[in-house]
Amino acid sequence: MQVGLIIIGDEILSGKRQDSHLAKFIALLAERGMQLSWAQYLADDRERLTARLREAFASGDLVVSCGGIGATPDDHTRQSAAAALGRPLALHPKARELIWERVLKMAVEQGTTADPDHPDTLRRFEMGVFPEGAGIIPNPYNKIPGFFVGNVHFVPGFPVMAHPMMAWVLDRFPQLHRRIDVVERSLIVQGAMEASLTPLMEAIEADFPGVKVFSLPSVDHPQWGRCIELGVKGDTDALAPAYDALKRGVIQFGASIGTELVR
Repeated sequence: MQVGLIIIGDEILSGKRQDSHLAKFIALLAERGMQLSWAQYLADDRERLTARLREAFASGDLVVSCGGIGATPDDHTRQSAAAALGRPLALHPKARELIWERVLKMAVEQGTTADPDHPDTLRRFEMGVFPEGAGIIPNPYNKIPGFFVGNVHFVPGFPVMAHPMMAWVLDRFPQLHRRIDVVERSLIVQGAMEASLTPLMEAIEADFPGVKVFSLPSVDHPQWGRCIELGVKGDTDALAPAYDALKRGVIQFGASIGTELVR
């Protein structure tokens, strides 16, 4: 099962707000020995969202979608999820209960009386309208939940709410947590072109299943100038022999090795 992240919002694509979900999600995954397989940014466009969510539901991936689950006219995620699934939208009874608890708390704080039929309350209940059969994701910040269907999960765009909800989602899948973290070892190579080192990289991946080789060339690195950060990543037990083979290959090629890095 791969892990994917969808980040939704015109304000992120326009630059009005900076995304913090990607970095946080990667960190939450790393805490559990997991890795992100893919990520995508999408606008608040119902047709495009429906098409992409249909793919997500069919993929079998563990997917978290951030944003667009409110009840204002520019929020389309709940409707798109329902359309992608071919299911009607319905007010989730547990979501209604949680939202009503929030309404009661706000009424006490404001010194007013809560009315379940007030237009403002009814609009708040709309945030608990999910595709039929959805489960809910608890929101520790203000009780207004997110939802999930299968392996695809929907949380708000607000980081203070979304990030603990992301953690809750990942903890639904303890079978994906790993005791051995994926780590990286790399070296700074100078005096070689990336294309010339490609056969070596292909040989390492062929000889060491489960290890991935990466290459990050730079033409103006502030410390090393023109160089390539060449490395391997994978489980700790498999990493050392793969790295040693990579290093030997670079030396045999005749390139010079600068700093060695471990992450």
